[in-house]
Amino acid sequence: MKLKTLGKLFLGMLITGVTSSAGAVSLPAIIGNHMVLQRNAEVTIWGWGNTGEEVTVTGSWDNKPVKTKVSNLARWEVKLQTSAAAGPQTVTVKGYNTIVLEDVLLGEVWLCSGQSNMDWSANAGIDNAEQHVKEANYPSIRFFQVGKRSADAPQVDLQGQWVVCTPETMKHFSAVGYFFGREIHQNLKVPVGLINSSWGGTPAEIWFSAPAIASNPVLAEAAAKRKEVEYGPVQPAKAYNAMIAPLIPFRLAGALWYQGESNVDAPDVYAQMLPALIQDWRTAWKNDFPFYYVQIAPYKYGGAEEWPRLAEAQLKTLSVPNTGMAVISDVGNIDDIHPRNKLDVGKRLAALALNKTYGQKEVPFSGPIYREMKKEGNKIRLYFDHADQGLAVKGKKLTQFEIAGEDQKFVPAQAKIDGKTVVVSAKGVKNPVAVRMGWSNTANPNLFNKAGLPASVFRTDTWTKK
Repeated sequence: MKLKTLGKLFLGMLITGVTSSAGAVSLPAIIGNHMVLQRNAEVTIWGWGNTGEEVTVTGSWDNKPVKTKVSNLARWEVKLQTSAAAGPQTVTVKGYNTIVLEDVLLGEVWLCSGQSNMDWSANAGIDNAEQHVKEANYPSIRFFQVGKRSADAPQVDLQGQWVVCTPETMKHFSAVGYFFGREIHQNLKVPVGLINSSWGGTPAEIWFSAPAIASNPVLAEAAAKRKEVEYGPVQPAKAYNAMIAPLIPFRLAGALWYQGESNVDAPDVYAQMLPALIQDWRTAWKNDFPFYYVQIAPYKYGGAEEWPRLAEAQLKTLSVPNTGMAVISDVGNIDDIHPRNKLDVGKRLAALALNKTYGQKEVPFSGPIYREMKKEGNKIRLYFDHADQGLAVKGKKLTQFEIAGEDQKFVPAQAKIDGKTVVVSAKGVKNPVAVRMGWSNTANPNLFNKAGLPASVFRTDTWTKK
């Protein structure tokens, strides 16, 4: 009797072993239950299997099977054309085994990345956290939190899973990402998928692919000077390899970026670094998707002019096509590098997307951006973009303006709004040649446009730091 039982058990083990090795089709973590796939787009579904295994993938929105075979590297991928079909869908992957992904939505997918201010959650402490958490019941908003990992080479998979937005899941997710996604969802009435791949305290270098850093001598030299810290990696590509590469080629609507605090020590390098990172990611995804970023808030950094010069580097990045910048100097906190007002940050990023990506041109998305200056005797007149409806001051008079003559010595200046322009002067400067605004680490300028959005810090000169 015992022998028969053992025989059956052994036979069962053999069958189970054959089944598990033959049932080899598997999927990366980013492709799973509750995910959001980019609507009205060609999306890639990929995974692994036995070499030569035939794989069929079918989306329930059109029930059109797409077939392929597993490559000699044990990898397969297919392209599916999605629609804007409402309601939960399924994606069926069939090889020797069958995987059915449930509760899949078709909507807008955004990648959120950066350092701690992007990673910051309601649980970590934000303004009105209790109320925001309580209200966070949005079945059509989905979160994917990428686990923090580093790697020496690009990885094929990562840690994480798609979850539905509830008070319990929202309070642990990026607050900026959530507020952005909620705004998009409420305005467009479509599902939103948010992928958060962020790591507090990290410099931009770790979010590049290794070849992108190595091929740029300026970036490579700067990266080589980074010293190890206890709270995260600093070496090039360490986070990219483990936390970005495995997401490629998951189709995105765009990317959001909130980072720079760990690069204030080299703002001139950052002026090259941020555009290079944008290009690196777009090249990797083979998609020139929108890239919207936050200009970091003023803070009492240790070195002189660290904040305005890093903010200026971010301002210059607007020259990169299909980008946008959210200015948040008015909602920052010079005593806290983690400002707790994440609602306005998310809403300003969403305004960029609503106007520039989704065509809602009536949505204001930027405060005044300095364009040019004209000298008028002992005064300088400043002209701005995004001031069509006029300029405004919050307070009795404009502050944080300085003016300089040919001696390049800046002094506090009087500044007055004149329609869509600002006129700047100072008694001791008879022949002015340059103006700057908000040029200190703790500056909180009060120039806005009529839409209530703050102006970016700026300078009219290109003089080197003394």
